[in-house]
Amino acid sequence: MFKRVLVANRGEIAVRIIRACRTLGISPVAVYSEADAQALHVRLADTAVLLGAPEPGESYLAIDKLIDAAKKTGCEAVHPGYGFLAERAAFARAVIEAGLTWIGPPPEAIDLLGDKVASRVTMAKAGIPVIPGFSSGEPDLEVFRAEAKKIGYPLLIKAAAGGGGKGMRIVQEPSAMEEAISGAMREAQGAFGDSRVFLEKWVEQPRHVEFQIFADTHGEAIHLFERECSIQRRHQKVVEETPSVALTPQLRKEMGEAAVATAKAAGYVNAGTVEFLLDKNGKFYFLEVNTRIQVEHPVTEEVVGVDLVAEQFRVTSGERLSWRQDELRQRGHAIEARIYAEDPAAGFLPAAGPLLYLEEPRGPGIRVESGVIEGVGVPVHYDPIMAKVIAWGPDRLSAARRLILALEHYVALGVPTTASFLRDVLASEPFARGETQTDFIDRHFKNWSGGTEKDKQTALIVAAVMSQQAKTGKIRTAQTAAIPTPWEILGSWRIGGRQ
Repeated sequence: MFKRVLVANRGEIAVRIIRACRTLGISPVAVYSEADAQALHVRLADTAVLLGAPEPGESYLAIDKLIDAAKKTGCEAVHPGYGFLAERAAFARAVIEAGLTWIGPPPEAIDLLGDKVASRVTMAKAGIPVIPGFSSGEPDLEVFRAEAKKIGYPLLIKAAAGGGGKGMRIVQEPSAMEEAISGAMREAQGAFGDSRVFLEKWVEQPRHVEFQIFADTHGEAIHLFERECSIQRRHQKVVEETPSVALTPQLRKEMGEAAVATAKAAGYVNAGTVEFLLDKNGKFYFLEVNTRIQVEHPVTEEVVGVDLVAEQFRVTSGERLSWRQDELRQRGHAIEARIYAEDPAAGFLPAAGPLLYLEEPRGPGIRVESGVIEGVGVPVHYDPIMAKVIAWGPDRLSAARRLILALEHYVALGVPTTASFLRDVLASEPFARGETQTDFIDRHFKNWSGGTEKDKQTALIVAAVMSQQAKTGKIRTAQTAAIPTPWEILGSWRIGGRQ
């Protein structure tokens, strides 16, 4: 096992990796930009190295600086987390060429699976069902229109080199094709440095179901069951759960076998996720492979009883997988809610700023993975994810109830968050019925306004400020002891009163 590892990321995933290092007796080294000097992951690491300016290109995307930081601090390996350079084969190669160990899949697998066109071809050859589509070297408008007519509308224009909804456009009719192609190409070039796009059939009201895979260097590959990630905004997941209510035992078996076949066809090693679309008739299609640990990996850990990040270290160091396929079971149900610094009532407009007050929930079956701390807040330069709140229960209903209660107790003042929105999603009848297709938010929450949420936030802010002033002696009155805490304000609000 390694003695010292560089964590080449930030936020909650860096914190998660640092904590895994602790359980294995590994010394974690953090990196940070000027915007993250007081960040939680910096405080938790044994050593932290300043990379440069807040802009990602000057810090978290600067390969030379990351390699230099690893060498100067005596690291033996580099863990990329997710996002930033995690799926860049060039970074993996640079790590390996520097004499360090890359904690992730081989660069060749990243290259193959990171190219959506090449991966589609590989999976089709391996007998794995793919969504009907078309690709070519250069997007000729008339050729695309002719192929689109064969495929049928509506369809998608998708970036060949990317994911996360970037470089993606829905085309409803031929007249919209030209604008959709040019817009997708511009966005793909800006996001991935590669403007190639391809056509793909639009699957009506699908579910997004993915399988966690793991492979070692000894030729063994397994899956650790599914996660349903259908509740999305801007093609990005906000609620994930396992097991999926849509899968029968037979369908779960078939999709799991397809996921393992995908790993073997790509020569995969380490943790990854095979993503599928599942249509209303129960037919599934290969979508893509994420060649990294996923944001939503905790729900798998809670239900299967594993530590996926620790396993990444073990497999990378040459050990065999800790589990055989026939040893793995799903126990109970887990749901994760991603809390972002965004305003759901304003089209999920991202926000940034200092956190004036932060309280995170606790309780049976509750797990919080956070990357923010009170007084520091959310920088403007990066993805605005603040935390993930995960609830486990013996069944789906109990897990949902626990998560709803946890979200009610998530208090973050200073920036708007998605906590209240997510609570309403989980408390809704469509969610309870398991009607979680990818258009869930557009169908059921398109006009969500938050109701009295702004009034409650105002009350909480007043209470937090008064409480802090009382602690510091800035308020000296006979009623000082009676000033309510934000928790008391929240409690009174829940039972119908107002302070």
